[in-house]
Amino acid sequence: MSLLVALAVTVAAFVKGAIGFGFPTLGTPLLALIVDVKTAFLLLIVPNIVMDGIQFVRAGAPRATMRRMAPLVACGAVGTILGTHLLASLSSRTVMRILGGFIVTFVVLNVTRLSPRLPARWEPWASPVAGFVAGVVGGITNVPGTPLVLYFYALGLDKREFVGAVSFTFVLYKLVQLGTVTWYGLMTWTLFAWSALLTTGALIGFAVGLRVQDRMEPQTFNRAVLVFLAVLGGWLVLRSW
Repeated sequence: MSLLVALAVTVAAFVKGAIGFGFPTLGTPLLALIVDVKTAFLLLIVPNIVMDGIQFVRAGAPRATMRRMAPLVACGAVGTILGTHLLASLSSRTVMRILGGFIVTFVVLNVTRLSPRLPARWEPWASPVAGFVAGVVGGITNVPGTPLVLYFYALGLDKREFVGAVSFTFVLYKLVQLGTVTWYGLMTWTLFAWSALLTTGALIGFAVGLRVQDRMEPQTFNRAVLVFLAVLGGWLVLRSW
């Protein structure tokens, strides 16, 4: 496996630690410049689970939050299975086009700071819908975070609930994704071994990023990453045509 792949994973993990930015959101398009986009998805799964697991433990999500998010996670699992089925059947060119478009959309949403609010009475039916959509998006693009984060903002969760909800749902989504890509025969033992090995570099980058987070103005760094992602997403779209 190329040293460039290991470097890309470490950089993506560093950014996640530094600004809380989605690891797959940056890591997937970066790796897609080096390896096949479907291979990029698979290589990031184990590091993603490990880092989200660490965040889950650190967040200490209360049981009330986990119960509240249960319908979202259950429907998200169904969506992830469907999305992974589509991933397995779509061509790499089509997947790259979808990923590039989604990355650009993610950047636009961040720049416009879209922050909708959802009435509490709508949550019982909105939660399963949001979970399913995030699962499908994550299954195809490896980036379920954007719809989930938008939904959590819309609920108006306080900081502790927000962090707990993010860490709890992300871990379960990725575990379902790992099981699903294995079921569909996408994850081979060789790719799983490389994914596990890349976790070491990811944890190093993640740890350094957490230290930087305490000393650096996050808004400035976040703007630079968004510009980089906008260029990267646009390049992936152009490359897929």
